[in-house]
Amino acid sequence: MNLKLEKMKTKIVYILLAISLSSCSDFLEIDSETQLSDNTFFKTQDDFGKAINGVYAPLRDLYSTAFVMGEMRSDNSYYDYNEDNRGGNRVEFISDFTEDSGNTLLQEKWDYNYAIISRANKVLVNIDDIEFDDSNLQSNIKGQALFLRALSYFDLVQYFGSVPLHLDPVTTLEETALPLSPTQVEVVYQQIMNDAQLAATLLPNKADQEPGRATIGSAKALLGNVYIVLKMWTQAATVLQEIVDSQQYSLIPNYANVFDPNNKNNAESIFEVQYLEGPEGYSSNFIYDFLPQPITADEVSQIIGLPSDVAQSKTDEGLNLPTLDIIASYEDGDLREDASIGYINISASGKLTPYVAKYNHAHSQFNNTNDNWPVYRYSEVLLSLAEALYETGSGDPLIYLNQVRNRAGLGDVVTIDKAIILHERRIELAFENKRWLDLVRTDNAETVMKAFGANVIANPQDYFFPIGTGPIPSAYAVINTTFPLPSREVILNPNF
Repeated sequence: MNLKLEKMKTKIVYILLAISLSSCSDFLEIDSETQLSDNTFFKTQDDFGKAINGVYAPLRDLYSTAFVMGEMRSDNSYYDYNEDNRGGNRVEFISDFTEDSGNTLLQEKWDYNYAIISRANKVLVNIDDIEFDDSNLQSNIKGQALFLRALSYFDLVQYFGSVPLHLDPVTTLEETALPLSPTQVEVVYQQIMNDAQLAATLLPNKADQEPGRATIGSAKALLGNVYIVLKMWTQAATVLQEIVDSQQYSLIPNYANVFDPNNKNNAESIFEVQYLEGPEGYSSNFIYDFLPQPITADEVSQIIGLPSDVAQSKTDEGLNLPTLDIIASYEDGDLREDASIGYINISASGKLTPYVAKYNHAHSQFNNTNDNWPVYRYSEVLLSLAEALYETGSGDPLIYLNQVRNRAGLGDVVTIDKAIILHERRIELAFENKRWLDLVRTDNAETVMKAFGANVIANPQDYFFPIGTGPIPSAYAVINTTFPLPSREVILNPNF
């Protein structure tokens, strides 16, 4: 994807207002000759091509820390407690269910999603007023904007519950502070479905789309995901079967190759966030966050493959480390285990310590990698279809479940139940930000995380705590399935 807009993080209180003020006629009735506004920018199809690139751009920031709330909130991964560096509290609090509304990770997720929504709204409100040379390109860009808006609202409503629904660009301070109705969650979900359904009629197939951009399959995968969360099983089965029948996607024979940057946007990829190694500011660095810490330069070199004189020691706090719980969940002979989890002997602790290896690939600069982040893969579609067919009692879910298992080097399952499907999802999609949301949507979060928390408290050394340390006493006392609205938003929005 050609993302050429400069990476931007706003410091203004209301991100929606900040992005939109340039077009507000209440503040300026004459178009500026030196700054772009809606009136001067959205004039040609090339302008909309640049604008849609800008809608994608905040995804890189959003997904750079999404693993904290998507994986570390679950029993899949934990933090590597560093008693000499206590700068990682905000991650620890989310992992241990002790966060409050002032946690900056909540604000960042909120801001990045609403940045995408705001930019998408600008495209959508203007695009029908311009005559394109190519009407298919106009539909394509409009479909991308609808998909990205739906994806962001889906992220927000799953993690926060009731959120403001902005469908038009914000031009006044009052418009930033929308009320929340008692049925707001349902309203937001309906809009997500509306956007995804319309996007699926406008977007091209993968074969006809520029790599890295949303497609019909992306919109339908999102829609199927929404249907499953809402337990609309018949609708889910229908739309997911359409993806399968399209023959636009297939499983990559080698599971490990799915995540190799040399295979970006491969036959299994339905939608992934694009990163680019190099000095432009578009790179990823997931493996560096996932290193056990403190770790020496030589130990870092062993993992990432850079020479020890290029690698540097890291003394913060290791994040997203695989737990004993997920390690024990792999079946013997499952090829996904070695592709997902690596081990390193850490001199500081004297222990063989696991780390997420799924995003560890060759690169040339320290802390600067080329790994994309998978959002929707074909294997998830197969497992979701198996679940939908199981719930509806129609079709044969084993056909789709066993395709995924066979690719992993495992034999067929001959009988099926919900637990088998969810187990397969956990292993197949490990460390892709799916586990916590799966626990919530299946009403298993309370049971699973209470039991997990009890194990952490009783056996802290098994969960990366040095001897004599452990989680704070209030950890896992209350298992909240949504996060509090960010405190800054609550303070400034009189409707919250």
